[in-house]
Amino acid sequence: MLLELAGVQKRFGGVPALRQGDLRVSEGEVHALVGENGAGKSTLMKIVAGMLQRDGGLMRWRGEEVRFQRPAEAHANGISMVHQESLLAPHLTVAENIFLGREQERGPLLDHRRMELETRSLIEEHGFPLDARSLVGELSPAQKQLVEICRAIHSASNLLIFDEPTSSLSDVETAAVFRIVRKLRERGMGVIYITHRLVELREIADSITILRDGETVYSGVYASVTTEEIVHHMVGREVSAIYQRQSLPPGRERLRFAMGGLSLNLHAGEITGLAGLMGAGRTELCQTLFGLRPAPGARIEIDGIPVALQSPQQAVDAGIAFITEDRQRTGLALALPLRTNITLAHVDGVARRGFIQARREQQVAEGYRERLRIRAASIEQWAGRLSGGNQQKVVVAKWLFRHAKVFLFDEPTRGIDVGAKAEVFALMDELARSGAAILMVSSELPELLQVADRILVMRAGRLVAELPRATTQQEIMRYAAVGA
Repeated sequence: MLLELAGVQKRFGGVPALRQGDLRVSEGEVHALVGENGAGKSTLMKIVAGMLQRDGGLMRWRGEEVRFQRPAEAHANGISMVHQESLLAPHLTVAENIFLGREQERGPLLDHRRMELETRSLIEEHGFPLDARSLVGELSPAQKQLVEICRAIHSASNLLIFDEPTSSLSDVETAAVFRIVRKLRERGMGVIYITHRLVELREIADSITILRDGETVYSGVYASVTTEEIVHHMVGREVSAIYQRQSLPPGRERLRFAMGGLSLNLHAGEITGLAGLMGAGRTELCQTLFGLRPAPGARIEIDGIPVALQSPQQAVDAGIAFITEDRQRTGLALALPLRTNITLAHVDGVARRGFIQARREQQVAEGYRERLRIRAASIEQWAGRLSGGNQQKVVVAKWLFRHAKVFLFDEPTRGIDVGAKAEVFALMDELARSGAAILMVSSELPELLQVADRILVMRAGRLVAELPRATTQQEIMRYAAVGA
């Protein structure tokens, strides 16, 4: 047995994150670890990786009880982790990040040339769209995820932990990750694979452990359990028709945008999907509509009235909300409490004569916490200490309180479990039925086909197709890959 965890416990500020974490992983095995957001998956793995210390329970490594006090001790035992949220140094290059803490030296100096050559070889081996000399701070979230994967592969020799490795990746890049996982298994390494994309497990999983509310509720051979049973174990209830939505006829035109050969119309009551491969320009379009990118010669109308969107503040004032794909960097103030994050985009709504009314702010925050089922110790808990799915709910709550007319959702379900997805889609449907227009960017084509009323396809910065909801994944990918 490579790794054994029994009865592992962990508390944060008196709130239990893990009550009974049990897990057994063998050499040459891909072990899936699943559960809802806040179930304790990442916490359990951070204990294995030496990033957190357990409060109780047992951890055995190759049959001997261990307690890694820091990540360096886990690395020394050949354990590495691909983190869901980037832990990279943005001011360093791709190569420097991959070798961070394990730098190659040539005499008294760092051997940058050798590190770059090895990084290029690693990138080319897996076919990743990366440049060894690029600054990490200038990369997209998906590219940063690829750097995390390269760094972990380079350092792991016995156990590699993947924490939502494909949450921001395209199908092509996801396939490359699967190839990596299979190679590691063939080498006799152990792999722990955390994902909310349950369909991925069919490709790679040998066994599975399911956590719910900090406890292991199921563990066994993956082939012996169905997807429906996995979901039932995860949420403790039946979750059916998660992505089903009844469309409404589109209402008035909420947004009209035209710039060069690119034009876009969004209507009240309608969810418009936006598909495309990584680098197609989907996020860039959202950033332009939110005033984050210059739009020379653009014509923009909100409810038929021309507006200038030269800054995010102008976009917010015009009634546009942007739920970004990178919630930690651009969606939240991680070191501020939940209540502050929820009211941040509409401070006037909780202020009187220039002063924030504490009671009003608390009422608003508690209301959205209950409505969105945000799991937190209290509204005073820092946003940075919430799980990924609950952080996403706080971002959505912020814009719900702003009462925007146009919502730009960029990868809204990235890193969110099936139960939370159902809640997010229900909120989107509620917004549409209340008269809002929604643009939904997603790499999850099944979600677009179930949720969107129509689907736009981008390629190389241009809209190349507008498809009905009744289209297929193959048709979407055909336009995304080769254009009109």
